Amino acid sequence: MNGSILVVNCGSSSIKFALVPQQSGQPRLSGLVERLGASDPGLKFTDENGDKHQFPLPEADHASAMQAILEHLGDRQPRAIGHRVVHGGERFKSATLINEEVIDSIKQCASLAPLHNPANLEGIKATRLLFPELPQVAVFDTAFHQTMPEHAYRYAIPTELYREHGIRRYGFHGTSHAYIAERLGELSVHGHGGWIIAHLGNGCSATAVWQGRSLDTSMGMTPLEGLVMGTRSGDVDPGLHLHLANQCGWSVEQIDQMLNKHSGLMGLSGLSPDMRDLEQAAGDGHSGARLALDVFCYRLARTMAALSCALPQLDGIAFTGGIGENSPLIRARALSMMAALGPRLSDIANDNLARGREGRIDLASNTDSPEIWVIPTDEEGRIARETAELIAPRSHSDFHPEASV
Repeated sequence: MNGSILVVNCGSSSIKFALVPQQSGQPRLSGLVERLGASDPGLKFTDENGDKHQFPLPEADHASAMQAILEHLGDRQPRAIGHRVVHGGERFKSATLINEEVIDSIKQCASLAPLHNPANLEGIKATRLLFPELPQVAVFDTAFHQTMPEHAYRYAIPTELYREHGIRRYGFHGTSHAYIAERLGELSVHGHGGWIIAHLGNGCSATAVWQGRSLDTSMGMTPLEGLVMGTRSGDVDPGLHLHLANQCGWSVEQIDQMLNKHSGLMGLSGLSPDMRDLEQAAGDGHSGARLALDVFCYRLARTMAALSCALPQLDGIAFTGGIGENSPLIRARALSMMAALGPRLSDIANDNLARGREGRIDLASNTDSPEIWVIPTDEEGRIARETAELIAPRSHSDFHPEASV
């Protein structure tokens, strides 16, 4: 057994995993099992040398897929396992050692994340059967946002719905926002000041962070609220549900599928949920792609400007996630709509920042304007670190896997 932490992120039809070494600078093994529940699932992973491997897993379920993953780890057996769990409700404010009571609580939160928590539990069940002797830790997407004040997380609905059913804003992408907030504290002259962090990928969220603590965020009770995303609508008028039911005869399930699976960039463009495809198509004159970019950037700018209300002062803005890290166009267009807040982008720095690299892209000579950073996120590294600190806080206080990215 080595010093590595196995990070597991189970979806309803996939398992993402990474073996994160304790020592900084060491490469990781990472991979994906996809199409679980279909007839042709398969395992793909990249080893520490960068070599890619692919294996079929006929008729695999979560348990047999985890067995295959662990077999392909060979002698690289972990000393602990960290699980991404999407929803922890109000109970879990930090990473938690998994036991039966914790599992029951995760089950109780399943109604708040029906597409995620049951799948997360499948991963926990499978690894506990295969490695009963290893400590296992749940790291919750919602935990980082438990510092939001009540005026930020409450909906303006009858109080008993909050007290009896937990209907409130929770926020997600917490491990990503936590990692970026910590990194900003290390990079910026402002340290842990006032920041707006935009995590932009297939799922998108923005968070206002002050002194390393979340004060408000764009996602709500579910990951559907907030920004425009790949296939998710983000904010819509709540009356839309009744309108579609009355005018189109749609069921609640049909409306939910439309808002989660057929909206966002896909719905606006009629072409693709992938920002790379849309930027190319917009450049070629595709009107749907242009509209998708316009709505995405405007809603992003509007949300970031609104989140600044949560901060005593705005020291800067940070972009992360697949779009945030790799799209100079989206960064530039969104920031151009926020002139009232004073960010001043360096077009040269923005355009020249290499993919996957960390850097500052504002006019750094102007000390009065907010800083603008691009920082690649490391959710796996953050989960591994929280896992290591929980199981051995004193002996492994030097666990810094983020540096190996």
